[in-house]
Amino acid sequence: MMKLEGALYPWRFRLMLGLLALMVGAIAWRIIDLQVVDRDFLIGEGNARSLRHIPIPAHRGLITDRNGEPLAVSTPVTTLWANAKELQVAKDRWPALAGALGQDPKALTERLEAQANKEFIYLVRGLTPEQGQQVLDLKVPGVYGIEEFRRFYPAGETTAHMVGFTDIDDHGREGVELAYDEWLAGVPGKRQVIKDRRGRLIKDVQVTKNAKAGKPLALSIDLRLQYLANRELRNAIIENGAKAGSLVIMDVKTGEILAMVNQPTYNPNNRRNLQPAMMRNRAMIDVFEPGSTMKAISMSAALETGRWKPSDKVEVYPGTLQLGKYTIRDVSRTEGPVLDLTGILINSSNVGMSKVAFDIGGETIYHLAQKIGLGQPTGLDFPGERVGNLPNYRDWKKAETATLSYGYGLSVTAIQLAHAFSVLANNGRMVPLSLIHVDEAPKATQVIPENVAKTMQGMLQQVIEAPRGVFRAQVPAYHVAGKSGTARKTSVGTKGYAENSYRSLFAGFGPMSDPRYAIVVVIDEPSKAGYFGGLVSAPVFSKVMSGTLRLMNITPDNLPPTQQANAGPPAAAVKANGGRG
Repeated sequence: MMKLEGALYPWRFRLMLGLLALMVGAIAWRIIDLQVVDRDFLIGEGNARSLRHIPIPAHRGLITDRNGEPLAVSTPVTTLWANAKELQVAKDRWPALAGALGQDPKALTERLEAQANKEFIYLVRGLTPEQGQQVLDLKVPGVYGIEEFRRFYPAGETTAHMVGFTDIDDHGREGVELAYDEWLAGVPGKRQVIKDRRGRLIKDVQVTKNAKAGKPLALSIDLRLQYLANRELRNAIIENGAKAGSLVIMDVKTGEILAMVNQPTYNPNNRRNLQPAMMRNRAMIDVFEPGSTMKAISMSAALETGRWKPSDKVEVYPGTLQLGKYTIRDVSRTEGPVLDLTGILINSSNVGMSKVAFDIGGETIYHLAQKIGLGQPTGLDFPGERVGNLPNYRDWKKAETATLSYGYGLSVTAIQLAHAFSVLANNGRMVPLSLIHVDEAPKATQVIPENVAKTMQGMLQQVIEAPRGVFRAQVPAYHVAGKSGTARKTSVGTKGYAENSYRSLFAGFGPMSDPRYAIVVVIDEPSKAGYFGGLVSAPVFSKVMSGTLRLMNITPDNLPPTQQANAGPPAAAVKANGGRG
């Protein structure tokens, strides 16, 4: 019967064979198409569903002081995240998870339920690897961990204002961390892995891009001097009931900032109760009138003109000078009706300085102040740094000339004042400032004639060592030079000055055998023993300069005879000097 049907209908048989051949051909072609023609497309589609790239965090660059002491280091931490969708099927594990995380079970439950549709939420960041592993060992479905780095600051509050800090994503937010963020930040790498549709890791395939660590950065500061400066400034703030303060130490030969501290300060490792005022790097941000410290600059301008020499006399009697409605007064009684130029500095005579300024003109003082960096950018590019203000008038009237000469009507920062005094200490040569350690001294620019600078060094040394000098600034076994200053603070929101509100200043350098270090001390609103710079800031200068010279192994240049080694300041000097500024 079958044979008969095949014979009667041969076309059916051939049709079936043809259809089968077409099907086999189609299948063969599809196999070729999948394995050869569309291979890359299909591999890409498959990888898109299972192949993932996990970022490899980069190690941020190490920040050290000039001697290699670590100031900012990156430590590995574990960040825990969750797929909230997956966690919904394990609600019975939520209390255990909350306990391991150290979180309130009710708060965690509310959070997970509110974000139930999200596939990625942070549970906690910055755990130690051990803490993170304890949570992961619970094997709660939907809980995962990733490795990150967290910044740690070994010196804590001592270097907080200079080093700054990073945010939770390891980006610089303050200080050097922000200024050099691109240099310090590394480049993250990539690791290729295979995950299933639930996001579970199936296979670690390969590292496709290695993480590139950030570059290290050696700052100019010496951590030993930083600790010294921070301790003495903090003690002075407490002893004088002051509101705040700043202190800067710089190397006059290289322009390096060896220490820069401010009070109040904060701990960058724990910023939970951080107040904005604590974050102010006052040495670079706060501007103020330099008061009588400016007289060193004004006197240098007078000597540079050639019209004046240290022995020239100026009448200062009766201690006041009337300019229309404006009266210039000397703060304390001078040692006589006539003073030479050194005596004007020793007695801090506003009247004497004004008369010298009238002779040389305000523009002369302005140009020298500008040349040594007052009212000019420092070139440090520190975040938030202010330039201050150095006024220039088309017509220099006597009032403007006088106030500029003794430090009013302009504004500077502590770092600018230190830079200006470093020029006097460096025989009139200016070097660029640096927060980064330099291997050799940069090229200096002669901005004050060398003979003028050396003359000023001797005059400023007398300001400290003369019988009526600022004896509180003296440093045992060393000759040093400097000038005190006291400036009234302007009233916020109104014109004029605030009542009983002062800044106490001292700027100086040493040792005089070969001046190397310049130090500026600023104490804001002392309220206990007094407010004159020679009374409040000079003792801080003495202690910090003494410690600096000894730590840096500088040979003493003022060793007293044995019988005078323990002698104190002359009684007459103690009585005569009221710490005026």
